[in-house]
Amino acid sequence: MDSSKRKTIRIVGGSIDALDWFDALSLLASWAANHESRVVCICNAHSVVTARQDKEFAAAVNSADMATPDGAPVAWLMRRLGASGQQRINGPDLMLKYCEAAAKRGESIYLYGGAETTLSILCDELPKRFPGLVIAGSHSPPFRALSEEEDAAIVRDINDSGAGTIWVSLGCPKQEKWMAAHRGRINGVMIGVGAAFDYHAGVISRAPLWMQNNGLEWLHRLASEPRRLWKRYFVTNTLFIWHAARQLMTAQSK
Repeated sequence: MDSSKRKTIRIVGGSIDALDWFDALSLLASWAANHESRVVCICNAHSVVTARQDKEFAAAVNSADMATPDGAPVAWLMRRLGASGQQRINGPDLMLKYCEAAAKRGESIYLYGGAETTLSILCDELPKRFPGLVIAGSHSPPFRALSEEEDAAIVRDINDSGAGTIWVSLGCPKQEKWMAAHRGRINGVMIGVGAAFDYHAGVISRAPLWMQNNGLEWLHRLASEPRRLWKRYFVTNTLFIWHAARQLMTAQSK
């Protein structure tokens, strides 16, 4: 897909791309081949609601080169607003599909974020799963603000690695803000994939396919991490439903 033909739909507080898996993967590969400094956000209901509450986060999402509909509710609302047949383009699957294709091209990737133990597992397991895939580097940043020197060293390490894509697992909204701040400094495509590292390393179990296909992956995550996620899902999902209903009523009245 030619990025000049990009079509986005405003979903609550975020502009989300109407595209399919083929177009998403093709664009990523094209940008990566040229080491273009790009930002890709993967947006669920929590993301688009947060974009109404956090101006810096909204700017990061709405200036992204690609923002895909991660959650089933976001994809559903897009279909109702004119994006016929819109599928979820979620972070964990996008990462695996891209790694599979990158392995066939002998392409290298960089992993940024997650715990050291998680990165160690991924660096060992991903090349086994996708022979030919090169993990050019990885880094687990500390849970604090980095100094200018530390940040410059990380940017240098990523750029020197030669990786075309940088998979970022810092959690929302931190990863989106980090990617936006590093646009133009990192010579590659930055893709924020949230908990994907933990899923693929086996640290967190992913929902069964039937739950994923029926928009219930959030329920599985809530059951797995209730203390951390109850507020996100109950408060954010309620706000999403309210904003979505208003958006649909406005669209129908036109």
